[in-house]
Amino acid sequence: MDIKPIRSKWKSAMTDRERFNRQMHYQTVDRSFNMEFGYWDDNFTLWDIFRDNGIKTNEEADVFFSFDRIESIGGATFMCPPIEQRELEIRDNKRIIINEDGLLAEVPLESGGSSIPHFLKSSITTPEDWKKAKEEHFDINYPGRIIDIEALKKRIPDDEHRDFPLGIWCGSMIGKVRDMLTFEGLAYACYDYPEMVEEMVETCCQMVEYALDQLLPHFKFDYASGWEDICFNHGPIVSLDFFRDVVTPRYKRINKKLKACGIDIWYTDCDGDVRPILPYLLEGGINCLFPYEVNSCAHPGELLDQYPGELRIMGGVDKMRMGEGKEAIRDYLKSLEKYVARGGYIPFCDHRCPPNVTPEDYLYYLDLKEKMFGMG
Repeated sequence: MDIKPIRSKWKSAMTDRERFNRQMHYQTVDRSFNMEFGYWDDNFTLWDIFRDNGIKTNEEADVFFSFDRIESIGGATFMCPPIEQRELEIRDNKRIIINEDGLLAEVPLESGGSSIPHFLKSSITTPEDWKKAKEEHFDINYPGRIIDIEALKKRIPDDEHRDFPLGIWCGSMIGKVRDMLTFEGLAYACYDYPEMVEEMVETCCQMVEYALDQLLPHFKFDYASGWEDICFNHGPIVSLDFFRDVVTPRYKRINKKLKACGIDIWYTDCDGDVRPILPYLLEGGINCLFPYEVNSCAHPGELLDQYPGELRIMGGVDKMRMGEGKEAIRDYLKSLEKYVARGGYIPFCDHRCPPNVTPEDYLYYLDLKEKMFGMG
């Protein structure tokens, strides 16, 4: 479907790629990189600007609002083949399913798949369970882990002609392990079966390394990306000792490969209060937070001031304030002005924008963001 943008791209004197790299390295730019993380699924049916214009995905919304272009590519860094999701039964107006991580879960029938499942049980509770899962889903020689480099080269312009930042996917060391074990399961396993959990982390690291070894020789990447959603509003769900001693050394291995290829910007998507683990993220080479959940942590300026010139943040516009109307939006964006001007910070909604933000207020937010952080 042809998408007709309702906004013009911000005025530019640089390419999106040049702007991103300079902004992430605290250098002068023509204007801020303009991007958003996306929207709740409900927005695409509830917002008239989406519904009336046939916008059904975050990718279509990026074109609709004329955001700057940014992409990331990668290989299979977790289960391959994945567990096939299947329905076991329907009871008490709920679907009982096995999900792609092997978790037994219940989902309300009327949710249409948009509700967060209630997880009942993990398929991995003992080292024997893990051994079986590893044999079936973490074979490094499985054909599905081989990346079709030539197909990617046909889609991604070569380095000389590419005008947008390109990232390389670095997966997850412990976040996806949490997904396999559940929140409670990981907490218990770290004490009951610490060797098993470390082997799971090591396995995830090896899968990432295998993908990096295939991709790094063929593309000039501008950044690395990952996902490590292991924090909640009181900090990480694993002990700091575990994170320091088990997770961080694997980051260092990955970072060595990235640095050898000139990649020195690496973000991870981790919600919640990341402050307790932030020193270990930085030590491991992860120097950017994305999309930086404000309400469970702090104003982004607090951490940018604490780690000047070392930490970057992408995101951090409080979605709660965005739902409070134009004055709250204006006040919050003003609190970010000096950090955008300083560099190392790209502002956008701190997670996918919820539907309680009205289309009118969202367009006001985009207009104001352009006025404050664009060229005029």
